[in-house]
Amino acid sequence: MTATPERHDIVIAGGGYVGLSLALALMQALPGLRLALVDTRPPQTDPAEAAKDLRASAIAAAARRMLASLGVWDEIAPVAQPILDMTVTDSRLDDRVRPVFLTFDARTDDGEPFAHMVPNAAMVGALARALEAAGGEVIAPDAVADFDADAAGTRVRLGSGRVLSASLLVAADGVRSRLRSLAGIRTVSWSYGQSGIVTTLKHELPHEGRAIEHFLPSGPFALLPLTGNRSSLVWSEKTEIAERLIADDFLFEAELMRRVGHGLGAVEVVGPRAAYPLGLTVARDFVRPRFALAGDAAHGIHPIAGQGLNMGFRDVAALAEVLAEAIRRGEDPGAIDVLERYQRWRRFDTVEMAAVTDVLNRLFSNDLAPVRALRDFGLGLVDRLPALKRRFIGEAAGGGGDLPKMLRGQAI
Repeated sequence: MTATPERHDIVIAGGGYVGLSLALALMQALPGLRLALVDTRPPQTDPAEAAKDLRASAIAAAARRMLASLGVWDEIAPVAQPILDMTVTDSRLDDRVRPVFLTFDARTDDGEPFAHMVPNAAMVGALARALEAAGGEVIAPDAVADFDADAAGTRVRLGSGRVLSASLLVAADGVRSRLRSLAGIRTVSWSYGQSGIVTTLKHELPHEGRAIEHFLPSGPFALLPLTGNRSSLVWSEKTEIAERLIADDFLFEAELMRRVGHGLGAVEVVGPRAAYPLGLTVARDFVRPRFALAGDAAHGIHPIAGQGLNMGFRDVAALAEVLAEAIRRGEDPGAIDVLERYQRWRRFDTVEMAAVTDVLNRLFSNDLAPVRALRDFGLGLVDRLPALKRRFIGEAAGGGGDLPKMLRGQAI
């Protein structure tokens, strides 16, 4: 017996920060919207359980304004660490001295920190609680098994057997998006042969809000400040080496100390460590009739510039604004002409950031003497040009391009 479809306006697949923030933005902008968010795990709304997840992300100033416009930043702020300055070095692992080639005052022209380090669990938990308060329907644990679209709408079949009908299905199910494949959207992608090792460190001396990035031949090694005397480690390493490091406690700690040095005093690993394969993935299309990609489902980039999460928030801000304006005008939110407005808004920025991170990773994960000389000259030149440094900080803060309203702190 075929299940009777449950009618919704929009279905979102994926309950991470992209899916949750998109659902919350739409529910707040369009009271009465029939929206369902489907995820394999129930949203983590218990702060005690969420505290067990020690991963953290850099939230650019524009994304912070968006979280404020959604009403969740005040809850997140007590555990958010502003990044106040940055130091960049370029050296080989065995160099006795790591010369500092570039320093930044990491504040924008109006004095706002260009980014905050925020625990992932605190951010996702705040979004989940706000969505619950807004009356958003969350279907979990469950998953979209299949879907098909026609002129009237899209029919979404869940693993549990439930069937949802909607005007639009949004896939926010990650860089290996199954729904992207089901929609027939191809990608441009390649592997860097690197893995990103992440964990949390506790150290004896205060970091004073400073982010440190060492460019080493195997890839960037970044220490990003967290509240208290703690830092988030993002360590790019050749995949075969990363796998050995993750598997061996003694080897991991020995190699970690070779890279950290003594600037922060005694260092202790206080979080679980994990390694994730690094590559570039960009969807050839972000939309199909009655279907849209957002976040990592649309693009996955190298973490060298710390912009992956912020690109996801830019997708959310643009898509929510396009959909809200279309629905208010009486348009069909799943119509391809509506969705193409979102695609045009996000395509150039996405391709540009993917190209920039790809070039940076290839340039700095390289030990050829001529390349080292060229990049060190470039870093030194930038360090002597305050106006150029301010521009870089402004771009990293998310202030460039045609910003959606929420990234300017405005409601849609």
